[in-house]
Amino acid sequence: MPQYNGFKTVPKVAIDNHDTLSLVYTPGVGASCIQITKNPEAATVYTNKINSVAVIAFDYEEALERAIFLKSVLLIDAYPLVVKKDISKSDLKLAIENIYINFCAIDLSLMQDFASEMDFNVDIPVLQKNAADLKDFFGAIARTVFMLDTSKLKGSVNERSLQLRELAGGVIETQLTEQKRPKPVAIVSDGTAVLGFGNTGALAAIPVMEGKAALHSEMTDIDSMSFCIKTQNKDELIKIVRIFEDSFSAIHLEDIAAPACFDVENALTQTLEIPVVHDDQHCTAIVVLAGILNALSLTGKKLEHTKIVITGAGAAGSAIAKLLLYAGAKNIILYDINGVVYKGRESNDKHLEELAQITNPNDERGDLDDIIQNADIFIGVSKGGLLTGQMVEKMEYQPIIFALANPEPEILPDDAKEAGAYIVATGRSDYPNQINNLLVFPGLFKGLLDGHIKKVTDDIKLECAVMIASMVEEDELSTDFIIPDALDRMLPLKMSQAIAEKFADN
Repeated sequence: MPQYNGFKTVPKVAIDNHDTLSLVYTPGVGASCIQITKNPEAATVYTNKINSVAVIAFDYEEALERAIFLKSVLLIDAYPLVVKKDISKSDLKLAIENIYINFCAIDLSLMQDFASEMDFNVDIPVLQKNAADLKDFFGAIARTVFMLDTSKLKGSVNERSLQLRELAGGVIETQLTEQKRPKPVAIVSDGTAVLGFGNTGALAAIPVMEGKAALHSEMTDIDSMSFCIKTQNKDELIKIVRIFEDSFSAIHLEDIAAPACFDVENALTQTLEIPVVHDDQHCTAIVVLAGILNALSLTGKKLEHTKIVITGAGAAGSAIAKLLLYAGAKNIILYDINGVVYKGRESNDKHLEELAQITNPNDERGDLDDIIQNADIFIGVSKGGLLTGQMVEKMEYQPIIFALANPEPEILPDDAKEAGAYIVATGRSDYPNQINNLLVFPGLFKGLLDGHIKKVTDDIKLECAVMIASMVEEDELSTDFIIPDALDRMLPLKMSQAIAEKFADN
């Protein structure tokens, strides 16, 4: 019998084609989120929550050893978590009552002298001292599916995505290794801005985080785990991540609504000793810029001479605007739920006012139909159906449309092209030109970890965007191929090498 010394997270199905990608991640993942929003018990059907246990201790190696035992003996996907020895009972209570949603049980047996008499307001078992029958106590159910052929699933993308998760019990699991491995990346969300659905809550965000974890593993062999946090109080979220900092190699923030996401990212970046990446800011901005660079090369236009309209001024929209400005754009107008963003607008918070100071140079007002006039580029990170064909007709010659809302884009590609769009991109894997964060986060995280880099700078983001764009050869570039394939295995490897070599120890 092999001697196990570590664990890795692995997808339950091989993500080796675009159809499977659409089931594991976008657009299919949204179907599970909706089902869990309607019925919280569905989380035990469509995610691996039913077989995931958190092993919490004061010492990481002890927690890891316990997790290996639970997997090897009981087939439980156990995740080692560590807290500092000076933690207060109130902080431990806060932490457990907000992370338990990811798990079917919590194992505190390694810290029973500290926690044995504590009461936790959770609806899963908490092991506070040794139990005779762990399998029965935890109630864990392993649903590992061998040789599952996703092509045999029937129905629409959403229907097949639900079938896959129900059969397999989510899309991620753990696997024991003889070698020790780096600590996993925590994929952190409070569920306040999930896909295009808005505030679904943290429980319903778990399918997205599992999908991200599966892609981390598939693309760069990085271990990661869903770490959804129930509270929507940003200060509590920050505190909980800090409590478990020593459990992880990096923090991957995802689907946290603006403006709280800015404060969360800033606070964690400044105080943690590990990298912090906000997917909706860093990664979305990078891949959008990459696509825009190649789209503009087809039109012959220069970034600094274009008018750009962005719908959605939250985490993604603001980050896209800032990176485009850093890359040379001069005329960007943002549009949100309250209309055009401009200086001194009554509904601006401090973050929107900061954006207003560097965008909308001509102080345009009105609604989307007004500001889209003569625009060269539309970038949507908002909601489905927002852009109409009539609006596209008002844009400049050879308009570029990035309709990135998921699962329903701001305008469907066929409708956009019928109205005169020259290039159309979406966030979906079932249309050409998928502007997918998958092109960024695996390579970015690997580069940060390999190079021991703690902060994502604008120079790193620009380097990544240019590299992504350069992966499409000039003779391959076309209106339906402006961005590399999301499953291109060479891209994350090249990106990580470039980041680690050029920005190491920054």
